[in-house]
Amino acid sequence: MSERANIRDVAARAGVAVKTVSRVLNGHPYVSADTRTRVEEAMRALDFRPSVAARILSGAKSNQIALIYDNHSPYYMFQIQTGCWDFCRANGIRLLAQPVDVADPQVGEQVRGLVTETHVDGIILSSPVTDCDPVLRALEALDIPFVRISPGTNHALTSSVYMDDAQAADDMTTHLINKGHRRIGFIKGHPNHMASDDRLFGYRRALDRAGISFEPGLVCDGEFDFDSGVRGGRMLLDLPDPPTAIFASNDDMAAGVLAVAHDRGITVPGQLSVTGFDDTTLARTVWPPLTTIHQPMAELARTATEILIAGGDITHRRLPHQLIERASVAPPTRNLA
Repeated sequence: MSERANIRDVAARAGVAVKTVSRVLNGHPYVSADTRTRVEEAMRALDFRPSVAARILSGAKSNQIALIYDNHSPYYMFQIQTGCWDFCRANGIRLLAQPVDVADPQVGEQVRGLVTETHVDGIILSSPVTDCDPVLRALEALDIPFVRISPGTNHALTSSVYMDDAQAADDMTTHLINKGHRRIGFIKGHPNHMASDDRLFGYRRALDRAGISFEPGLVCDGEFDFDSGVRGGRMLLDLPDPPTAIFASNDDMAAGVLAVAHDRGITVPGQLSVTGFDDTTLARTVWPPLTTIHQPMAELARTATEILIAGGDITHRRLPHQLIERASVAPPTRNLA
């Protein structure tokens, strides 16, 4: 097997100096069109691929970015990674996906190490990393561009893309109220996610507008995963006067509620309505399919990547949500006792 072509091979084939090839690789403006064409043709003929290390040493961009995340929903993260990857692939950019634990005291240093070791050109932060102070401080100190997906704090800090979580939760709660439900249980999201508070706020706002008193006993803690949905479903359905509808803050937890209902012989939506949030693949594959909020996850990530690569001034973009009606909601019949 022949050895991989190097920059000297390209220079020899094109009949130019090695420094000239380097200038072409780095997009130097003072290279004639004829010379640039000869170098590019030589690179194609030799199947030459400049190493990332060499480009970094020369001060050029590495053409790679990193997505940093900490999320308990594999369905959510699949969509986020897909959105980033779609844009990167179309633009010849390498994507590194790095999970972290925002509760780790060393998370800031871990992110610092990632940036300095890989020499990425920029960072995309997914929730809840998007609001993690040690990570934000580390990236600011490194002076590296970064874009946040759905930040809940310090909106002016850097570019971001987001949707209105509070309004989306308000819309879903209002939908249940319009169906006739008055006892609506709510399972909160992970406490590290600012979106969890926004969705609870939207739920409460819709109740208040409809003249329905907020009952703390109808709200359970969750962690955006299936198991916490099971726990929340059991707690709510064990109440002396259980809810006729349960709104879980994401589809994974809503699936947990469905599992509890099926296990107890409670029909959905005949005896209990269940709704989720996100509109992941899971929402369409459980039974019955979930009424949920479509969060444009892939588009959020794709837009964040586009903003990061474009550079320029701080930019904020809000993307629309949509309430998706499926088969898990119906008017209430009676209590579940």
